[in-house]
Amino acid sequence: MTKWSAVIIGFILTVMVKSFIPHYAFIGLLVVGFIVGYIAHSGAGGGMWNAAVAGALGSIITAIIFILIVTFGGSLNGIFGGLVGFTVSGIASLVDVIGELIYYAIVMGITGAVGGFISSKDRE
Repeated sequence: MTKWSAVIIGFILTVMVKSFIPHYAFIGLLVVGFIVGYIAHSGAGGGMWNAAVAGALGSIITAIIFILIVTFGGSLNGIFGGLVGFTVSGIASLVDVIGELIYYAIVMGITGAVGGFISSKDRE
């Protein structure tokens, strides 16, 4: 059911949208979800599933990138200063990561279903 080629393309595009144009992330996620659903050619359900998986993977990777930047790039005292700051805010940011994971999956899943429906082979 999961078309990994569509998921990988969607995952890369999701990370690019979140990293390079965060102010327009909602519109970017809508477009990426549609693209993933269209590439999947699996109907509305398959497009929704593939786009949701791509969104979930993208949110996990962007969270990891954010953690690495905060840990290694934002510290004056080297690695230990960043790790202490991350540990203090780790529990609070875990809730944010889970919220973004759900947000990405829902937004991309909706437009993925539209893209999958449009490209579906069964409609003809």
